[in-house]
Amino acid sequence: MPNSPLPDFSNSVKLKYVKQGYQYLVNNFLTFLFVPIMAGILIEILRKGPEEIAQLWRSLEFNLIQVLCSTFLIIFIATVYFMSKPRPIYLIDYACYKPPATCRVPFSTFMEHSRLANQFDPKSVDFQMRILERSGLGEETCLPPASHYIPPNPTMEASRAEARLVIFSAIDALLQKTGIKPKDIDILIVNCSLFSPTPSLSAMVVNKYKMRSNIRSFNLSGMGCSAGVISIDLARDLLQVHPNSNALVISTETITPNWYAGNQRSMLLPNCLFRMGGAAILLSNRRRDSRRAKYRLVHVVRTHKGADDKAYRCVYEEEDTEGKVGISLSKDLMAIAGDALKSNITTMGPLVLPASEQLLFLFTLIGRKIVNPKWKPYIPDFKQAFEHFCIHAGGRAVIDELEKNLQLARQHVEASRMTLHRFGNTSSSSLWYELNYIESKGRMKRGDRVWQIAFGSGFKCNSAVWKCNRTIRTPTDGPWSDCIHRYPVEIPDVVKL
Repeated sequence: MPNSPLPDFSNSVKLKYVKQGYQYLVNNFLTFLFVPIMAGILIEILRKGPEEIAQLWRSLEFNLIQVLCSTFLIIFIATVYFMSKPRPIYLIDYACYKPPATCRVPFSTFMEHSRLANQFDPKSVDFQMRILERSGLGEETCLPPASHYIPPNPTMEASRAEARLVIFSAIDALLQKTGIKPKDIDILIVNCSLFSPTPSLSAMVVNKYKMRSNIRSFNLSGMGCSAGVISIDLARDLLQVHPNSNALVISTETITPNWYAGNQRSMLLPNCLFRMGGAAILLSNRRRDSRRAKYRLVHVVRTHKGADDKAYRCVYEEEDTEGKVGISLSKDLMAIAGDALKSNITTMGPLVLPASEQLLFLFTLIGRKIVNPKWKPYIPDFKQAFEHFCIHAGGRAVIDELEKNLQLARQHVEASRMTLHRFGNTSSSSLWYELNYIESKGRMKRGDRVWQIAFGSGFKCNSAVWKCNRTIRTPTDGPWSDCIHRYPVEIPDVVKL
């Protein structure tokens, strides 16, 4: 018989199993080291007889003063440790605003209003149509009532009406879900980037719900779509210094006053992408709330890449040549966002990645510095650290870039794509619509870790890590309740209008 050729080891050996074995060995190194030591101690004890063990015990001399000092030292160290340990921050529950069907804006309606408003030239109308065709948005996204007028009616009163509708609806839903009373809220944080009236939105909430006069209230503005995570970080800091407290965080964006009626293309993009939405989140530092809380906050990392004018002018408000004000999205947006993401990952990696991924990253970094600078940098496998990813649904390009750069699978970005399709870019609240999508699909299990990644003006990349406290039952209410059975849907690259 002729000699058979050797097998192709590159095909027969599953390299992924080799990597899994490496990860298991490195991540459980202490266990593998501890087991032989304990086994050796146990064998040595079994070799000695009862008399030798009793004699060894009697040979130990205990001094009362030494025992008392040792006990006091142990108690002191334990007390200092538990007092200096950060308080755990729990997410009791959250609620997302669901716009009514009367606010729905199909593509045909949006384009018809753009033509009839007499605010755009034909080239601008065609540009908006091309943006919608490639945006990844669906036919059910919503704009506030003032934007349905021809032409739109972006007045102060209409803007306040939208803010009241979104914020109060989200708070009402949250109060009903949690059973908490407004008087029990100790900290209130409202973030709305582009609409900052006087009196403030936080004052509007305090007056509406008759909250306590000594409530600690904060109103954040001008921080872009990443302000939701900034609000969570601020709430965490406040809850660390105020024990036995509840914090209410409201993330939203008011669309009405920011409608752009000119012909500058970079300023027409927000008209096509941004839609109404909001979320209310209840946080607590009370240990008794750990049982009913959905999540525990693990990490918050904030990265600000605003050192130069190029980064600052990525997302900004300006006046065009016709004197009309709007929000401009720079063509350098993705490049600056990538730099901010790299800085955020550099900080986040050591906090969450297992030892196996950190070692691979370190060896590659050393190899590039010493051996060959042309070696490809190793991208850590963040799927080893997280089960779920909530990427800001700012646009299709943002989601595509993170999917590619973080080497994520299609299911990891499903929540982001479907949120963009169903609700559009709801700014800082988009992360909560995505989290609710994962829950509505019944995928959130006890112990699962969630990474929320947000981008915003400045330029900022902020992220938060949550750990699920209990298996989440599929919610019967919420923004996805009437349509989750239809998702995921296939989103074509281009929708011809």
